[in-house]
Amino acid sequence: MKTVIQIRRLTKHYHMGDTVVQALDGVDLDIAEGEYVAITGASGSGKSTMMHLLGCLDRPTSGTYELDGDLVSSMSDAQLAVIRNRKIGFVFQTFNLIQRTSAVENVAVPLFYGRQTRVQEPSLLALRRVGLEQRAWHKPNELSGGERQRVAIARAIVNNPRLLLADEPTGNLDSKNGRAIMEVFNELNRAGVTIALVTHEMAVAAQARRIIRMVDGKIIEDAVVTDAVRRELLGGGHYHGDAATSSHPPAIDSAAPTSATPPVAAKSIPMARKATAPPPAENGEDGSGGEHPTSGSRHRGFVETPKP
Repeated sequence: MKTVIQIRRLTKHYHMGDTVVQALDGVDLDIAEGEYVAITGASGSGKSTMMHLLGCLDRPTSGTYELDGDLVSSMSDAQLAVIRNRKIGFVFQTFNLIQRTSAVENVAVPLFYGRQTRVQEPSLLALRRVGLEQRAWHKPNELSGGERQRVAIARAIVNNPRLLLADEPTGNLDSKNGRAIMEVFNELNRAGVTIALVTHEMAVAAQARRIIRMVDGKIIEDAVVTDAVRRELLGGGHYHGDAATSSHPPAIDSAAPTSATPPVAAKSIPMARKATAPPPAENGEDGSGGEHPTSGSRHRGFVETPKP
């Protein structure tokens, strides 16, 4: 089983005047190829900071992060832009599509940034994978919310990334479209795509095969999603951390996605100090659909595509 993400003693501190905010406090995490992981936690838990670091949108204060064997925690801005373009796909809550261009042209943005000349065929193929090829030439204002999020997912997978990151991917959708989008993620994972998503919705987290719960900048729970936990979460119950901790995880029920590799054993880590949201970001260019910071902040919106 190949490791896609390996994090050791990762910390992220933000200076706000004379105050030092510990957004992440000594996090260890491994995610294997083909896994489907949900990162959950309340506001200020550190889950968004974790997502920005996993996506190479920010750098840690200390610790190491290896992505697909590359030590990305010590890379330059230019090197990180290449990693984001080639190895990471991003799906944001707000879609972040360019309004004046068609769906297929939005999907092609990472290919333009990667200096590729053959863009239409892979872009149409990505739209086909999310069931939206027939809407390829429609602009975002001609699409429903669910269709726009499918375009965003197609953009995220057009480069066949090693890792697909999703930040509250159903947050702007109604329940019907939200379920449809989660089924797209499930299908991608069944095809072997490694997925990590951030969500505060337990019904969304239940779609994954592994739930990581964060509090005060630390991982306090990392557990396999059992049948019992999935039923509780999908039934609207609250997750109380009663997922399996055995190194031999139980079977996942038939309605759930099946990843290419089994989930890892669960573990618990003690709680630490409270984290707060980091400051806003500066611009960056990688075609991911989000901006990246150059000196310890977080992404805001979308960067415009260069003209091909």
